[in-house]
This record gives sequence, structure tokens and C-alpha cells, in this order.
Amino acid sequence: MSESRFVHLHVHSEYSLLDGACRLKDLVQMAKDLGMAHLALTDHGVMHGSLEFYQKAVDAGIHPIIGVEAYVAPRSIHDKKGGGDFNIDDLSDKSNFHLILLAKNMKGYQNLMRLCSIAQLEGFYYKPRIDRTILREYSEGLIGLSA
Repeated sequence: MSESRFVHLHVHSEYSLLDGACRLKDLVQMAKDLGMAHLALTDHGVMHGSLEFYQKAVDAGIHPIIGVEAYVAPRSIHDKKGGGDFNIDDLSDKSNFHLILLAKNMKGYQNLMRLCSIAQLEGFYYKPRIDRTILREYSEGLIGLSA
């Protein structure tokens, strides 16, 4: 099949708990069958499938793009206040914004791993979260997309 120029940049797998059902083996095989040259993996808040995805994509002749759909806290990851109704001036810390982050090089990959670790270990409040301050500090090598 001819090579497709379309690239999926926001793809969840079985590692996006309660959101993704796509198995990596099947995902990569479908991309190969459709002639895709590139494919991204952007699971919710985690990079647990990144190594498996990378290996399967390379074996299939597909360029893997490693990413994550990050949860961004409205203020700081250290704020953990519940709230009622949505109010832009007084957001609940349970209100997360989604941001796709893709690694464009090794530095970006390292920064993604660091961001995911911080989100799990320091920012977890219902979900693993980062904030704009931490993102600014570890943004080198990353491409951000709205989710």
C-alpha cells in the first residue's frame, strides 16, 4: 500500500485507563496496513506503553512519536482544593486541562518522563497533574497541542 501522509498525533491505547481500548499490537498493525509512515502514542497522564509502542512501531517500519496527554492543574500541582460549580475565577483543583505533549528529540523524551514522574509523585490529585511552572521548566524538546 502507498505511504499515507496523514499522521495520528492523539492516540490512546490500553494504557489510558477507562479511556483507551486499543491494543498496541493491533494499533501498529492497522497503521501499517493503512500505509502510515508515522504514528503517535499519547496516553492519559502516563507513558507506560511507550517502550512497547516504540519497539512494535520500529519493527513494523513506522516512525514512532512518543507523547502523553497531560493533565494540567488550573493553578499549582500543590493546590488540592475541591470545589463546586465551574467558576473561572475560583477553579476547583479537580478541574484539569488536557494538553498533548510530543517529544521531538531525546531531550523532549527525557522531559516527558520527568513531567510524568512529577505528575504522579507530586501533583497527583484525582489524576496525575503538572502545572505551567513545571511545564515551563521542562519544555525543551517538546511540542504542545491543544487536546
